[in-house]
Amino acid sequence: MADDSVFSAQTARGLVHGIRREKYTAREITEKILAHIQNTNPDINAFITVDEAGALEAADAVDQKVAAGQALGPLVGVPIALKDVLCTKGLRTTCASKILDNFVPPYDATVVTRLRQADAIILGKLNMDEFAMGSSSENSHFGAVKNPRDQTRVTGGSSGGSAAAVAAGQALMTLGSDTGGSVRLPASFCGVVGLKPTYGRVSRYGLIAYASSLDQIGPFARTVEDTATLLGVIAGHDPRDSTSAHVPVPDYLLACQRGVDGLTIGLPTEFFGAGLQSDVRDAVMQGIEVLEKNGASIREVSLPTAGHPAFAIAAYYIIATAEASSNLSRYDGVKYGFRDEAESLIDMYVQTRSKGFGAEVKRRIMLGTYALSAGYYDAYYRKAQQVRTLIRRDFDRAFESCDLLASPVSPTPAFKLGEKLDDPLQMYLSDIYTVSVNLAGIPGISVPCGTSTEGLPIGLQLLGNAFAEETILSAAAVVERELAS
Repeated sequence: MADDSVFSAQTARGLVHGIRREKYTAREITEKILAHIQNTNPDINAFITVDEAGALEAADAVDQKVAAGQALGPLVGVPIALKDVLCTKGLRTTCASKILDNFVPPYDATVVTRLRQADAIILGKLNMDEFAMGSSSENSHFGAVKNPRDQTRVTGGSSGGSAAAVAAGQALMTLGSDTGGSVRLPASFCGVVGLKPTYGRVSRYGLIAYASSLDQIGPFARTVEDTATLLGVIAGHDPRDSTSAHVPVPDYLLACQRGVDGLTIGLPTEFFGAGLQSDVRDAVMQGIEVLEKNGASIREVSLPTAGHPAFAIAAYYIIATAEASSNLSRYDGVKYGFRDEAESLIDMYVQTRSKGFGAEVKRRIMLGTYALSAGYYDAYYRKAQQVRTLIRRDFDRAFESCDLLASPVSPTPAFKLGEKLDDPLQMYLSDIYTVSVNLAGIPGISVPCGTSTEGLPIGLQLLGNAFAEETILSAAAVVERELAS
């Protein structure tokens, strides 16, 4: 078996090939990566829970299948870790919150079941912003996640642990969830690939909800092809999720070889205006020039509602917080999770939530409850849903003349830890180029396209029409092949 540094550069596809040829065993790989996690996690803080016993048991089962000549899954022996918002049977699932610190689910999320069926090795659960509420992965009961590229910087959020684990070589693939950019922003900040699928493409059964009409599970990996492979495993209809779409799952890996010749790519003018840092613009334009060189035609388009923060950011934070206030009402100290004992039932409710939730979660619950309250529902929530319709129409019009849209993921590279914690509005504006994608329900990917003047990773965001993941993967693969260091 190769040393740790060589292993950390291994792709999942290469690993699967080696296991199938019995070049090395799943147990060897799992032991190596568990040791690497033990050595690096005190610095990065990407993992909340490491399931060493479960991972080694799964690895031994894989090796037995290989030895017996049995059929092997597409992710055989691949070490994968999960954002701690996905239910795992018998394994603690906390949402990075004190209120779920001792919660052990009795069932697996559908995506977890599909990973197990694909013979993946699940290493454990990853740190995140509490209940997926945040853009920096600093809002965690278990402490902030640190960016492996510069440990003084944030990873982005809320799936910061998922991106950091891949960037640090602690897992070859991970799963996160994206409500307003929570896969794409960490992928950009950490220099890995992260994809937010079309709403309904991947089952949400077993995903602990933040905002149910926006949440979508998405894959992280070091390469576009590995991302495509993981998406192919988790995608597809699930009868246990009423929002899961009855749409066939294509060969995403094959799509990575198609190229972009003949495609039209739109540049939303609103995403390249004031506030975009110059080195981010330069890196993104470098990625766009690669696409043009490989046969794509580039044109400007307008997203007047989706690209305007007064509309997109405002609508997103009203809808998301309103849904959160409803979803999080179940955490009352009665059914499961943390309970603060008190003399009366009302005091128990109040003290449990006051002590169990962090500041950002409480802030969003209050915002959402206010937006849904009598006398304000029509002025805020209904109006936000109307704006959401206009945002979707913006994208529909753009895709009438374009196959893809290209933009930055964030106005800046990863910012310093603590820099925006005391200014929630500035933190929310980190999502200015991503939230409209969730409001419209379309797919998007972040692929590395360069670095800032400080050497920090920058991602190119590629957006497609609903269920056009094949197209964004084909374009992302072209950018990766041309710009990979």
